[in-house]
Amino acid sequence: MRKKQVVSCLMAGALLFGTQQVWAATANYNDSSLTGGAEAWNSYVQGWNGLANDFTYVSLTPGAAATELNFAWYNEGTTGTPTVYFGTDSQNLTEYTGTSNTVEASLTQGRQFCYNYVTVTGLQPNTTYYYSVNKSGVITPVETYRTGSFDNVNILYFGDPQIGASKGQPQGEGMLSEDAGVANTAARNDGFAWDRTLDIALAQNPNINFAISAGDQVNNTGKAKEEEYAAYLSASALKSLPVATTIGNHDSLNPDYSYHFNNPNPTQMGKTQAGGDYYYNYGPGLFIVLNTNNYNVAEHEETIKQAVNAYPNVTWRVVTIHQDIYGSGLDHSDTDGMILRTQLTPVFDRYDIDVVLQGHDHTYSRSKILYGDGQTHNSYEFRLNEAGDDYDWDNAYNAQTGEKIPLYPAEGDAAGAEALGRFTQDNHCYTIESAGGTTVTDPQGTLYMTANSASGSKYYELINTQQDYIANRSQNWLPSYSVINMTSRDFSITTYQITDSGSVETIDNTFTIHKTAGRA
Repeated sequence: MRKKQVVSCLMAGALLFGTQQVWAATANYNDSSLTGGAEAWNSYVQGWNGLANDFTYVSLTPGAAATELNFAWYNEGTTGTPTVYFGTDSQNLTEYTGTSNTVEASLTQGRQFCYNYVTVTGLQPNTTYYYSVNKSGVITPVETYRTGSFDNVNILYFGDPQIGASKGQPQGEGMLSEDAGVANTAARNDGFAWDRTLDIALAQNPNINFAISAGDQVNNTGKAKEEEYAAYLSASALKSLPVATTIGNHDSLNPDYSYHFNNPNPTQMGKTQAGGDYYYNYGPGLFIVLNTNNYNVAEHEETIKQAVNAYPNVTWRVVTIHQDIYGSGLDHSDTDGMILRTQLTPVFDRYDIDVVLQGHDHTYSRSKILYGDGQTHNSYEFRLNEAGDDYDWDNAYNAQTGEKIPLYPAEGDAAGAEALGRFTQDNHCYTIESAGGTTVTDPQGTLYMTANSASGSKYYELINTQQDYIANRSQNWLPSYSVINMTSRDFSITTYQITDSGSVETIDNTFTIHKTAGRA
């Protein structure tokens, strides 16, 4: 997540220093040297140099259907055909080959790599498989992967691992650094925490089919950051856990994301440098992943249309986006998070989307059941800054008129304040269908979830006044994750936090959507 700039209104500070910028990222973060145990932390630190320089970790991604599994990894140099060896007999694995392309050397410290994509097919439910890959001409040790039920599906959902975002926080007698390579001690801290969260979540929930990340896998926007991807992908759980990742704003501005993740059914819509929209089917669910760093909602709607036409009869339609168009965090929910709210809300209504999974705000919230108000609203977007290396987070733009809308108008800027007021009012574009309870049956509208950070690399405050569309929210400064259970009639979600001692606590009641019938 970006950091939000606010102007200090403390008179003493103004007298001493003049107007100054204050970052909204709080002092709260997960200090890995104090959680997870000294022995495990010391071992991770000792292995960091090798880990941070290994850009070849394998990533697993759900395939286009539950019967498929996608692989991606780097080879150093250009050796060999990309090959995965996969099957139920570890001594007699079937060979699957794929495609390979060159990684930009500017992203890998000048070292030459190629990235590889392979898809394996024919998977059956509740079956143990084994695999290895040909990595730079060496066959890797055999790993185990197990499918679960294709009818009773369990999913981990988490937000913003954002490896490297703890930069500038204190640790021991020093400060965590975002310097490149092994000097990125923030990535070291957050990689350990991410590994810990996944291990604890899977120990509590061993029957997980796959995971969903709502974006910002890494932190360094628009810069080389392979040590951050190495820390993310080296988590031991990811050897057997496919993750459907989303492009966050920190992932968006260079192509390294697309090198590391072999996403199913990739489209040409919603593209930034990192890639575009994609979708997949798993059991009773259709999952559509939108790159909302691209503000062309017509393209996102085309992706949804393609996905729905490909899988028209599944019970559940679930969209994942990074920006929380209905969230409750101080930093984003009333500014850049809701930038696409006026456009996406009616699109989600039109295609009968059941659930939207979001991140971005490093807080937890669950919405009431919402649908659009049926009125005509303006469209909004963000643009890149003058340097083109990040987004201009201080100004929104009316996509039709080009009007510049300052999100933090300077004192005395009456026109800017009026423009912001119109923008805020225009985003009251929703109707609350269901306000209470923990189960709804055959709702018309959509549930919007916002996940807190899974690694605890950075947290934000909740917005001062809870919005009327929010049913529940939380910020306890602890890593969290949600578990989704999905059958042909029920979609349930329960959210947990992990204490410093490693115990797991619920932070919200289980919420269930029940359908009395499937789609015609």
